[in-house]
Amino acid sequence: MSEQHTDEEERTDEEKHADDKKHADDEEQTNDEEQAEGRPRTGPRVCPGTEPPDIHPDIRPDIRPGVELPPLTIPVTRTLIVAGAIASRDYQDVHHDAQAAREKGSPDIFMNILTTNGLVGRYITDHFGPRCALRKVAIRLGVPNYPGDTMVLRGTVDEVSDGTAVVRVTGENGLGHHVTGTVTVAWDGGATAVEGGPTAVEGGPTAVVGGAVTLDGGATALDGGATA
Repeated sequence: MSEQHTDEEERTDEEKHADDKKHADDEEQTNDEEQAEGRPRTGPRVCPGTEPPDIHPDIRPDIRPGVELPPLTIPVTRTLIVAGAIASRDYQDVHHDAQAAREKGSPDIFMNILTTNGLVGRYITDHFGPRCALRKVAIRLGVPNYPGDTMVLRGTVDEVSDGTAVVRVTGENGLGHHVTGTVTVAWDGGATAVEGGPTAVEGGPTAVVGGAVTLDGGATALDGGATA
């Protein structure tokens, strides 16, 4: 009696498994037929909660005039200042030698404009995502970034048009505004980081206090600053 009951249970499990397999095969065939005929799939292909948002690539709720980007706080360390100067090939002593900086009238070493430019770019790309591309960066320096201070970057979307946005950016430290300017960014892909060419200045790096840099067409123009 017990053996007969066990055999019936085994047959029942086998039949259930066969039914499940047949149901899955039928569902797969239906989806294949629908795809071949150009009809949308009806089978459960996407896990609940993971469906892509139904948003046009040129329309994002976080990209519209007046939207404020989350602030980014950056500790201005001596290492950051020196590393940024080296990375941008700016070997002026005021960016790595405190004694030389003091002899030239500065209380300490200070951040160069290319490091500031890179931090502004990072601030924008962190918000707009990995597919974005910087089209134009136009910034002006104010008070210096000295070691031990903290800079807070803030941004507000000014304009949105044809998949690009213009963001007004400010960077403030304990002395006041270190950087102000605008960044034009395309947020749905792009082949170049800056249109027209690299961001480095031919013939040498730049170091300015109170100057301006415009990266458009591969050229850097300084207003009120010095170049190496």
